Amino acid sequence: MSKNQILRTLDESWKRDEILLKIKNGCGADKIVNEFLMKNERQIKDLNSLLSPEDIELLNQVEKLSTCESKLINEIKNLNYLENNENHHIMNKKNIVPSNRVSFNKISSFMINWSNKFVVIALLTISAIALSKQAWA
Repeated sequence: MSKNQILRTLDESWKRDEILLKIKNGCGADKIVNEFLMKNERQIKDLNSLLSPEDIELLNQVEKLSTCESKLINEIKNLNYLENNENHHIMNKKNIVPSNRVSFNKISSFMINWSNKFVVIALLTISAIALSKQAWA
């Protein structure tokens, strides 16, 4: 099986809606990842055998980007929390209702779409690297 086929299969197996449902039901990240690894063990081993050092470096960069995205989400969440507390404090003192608050659902939707696009771009980049190496070999 080619690297592209394996990546496509793994991408189809990682269903974000199902994962979010598991998270909402209290399932931990470690359990979700372990289930995915067990379910896709063969494809992951095959993919691992096909990865070049350049692919590994790209995966390291994707991991760092994911860490940055996680920190950004955390900062946005903290700012939202601080803003809500500040607004609550103001409302208690002056009975003022804030009118320009961004809903968390919009931010969540933005981050999910942004993350999805990045993952697709990363997978396409890995595929392009693999195809160009094959073409020049």
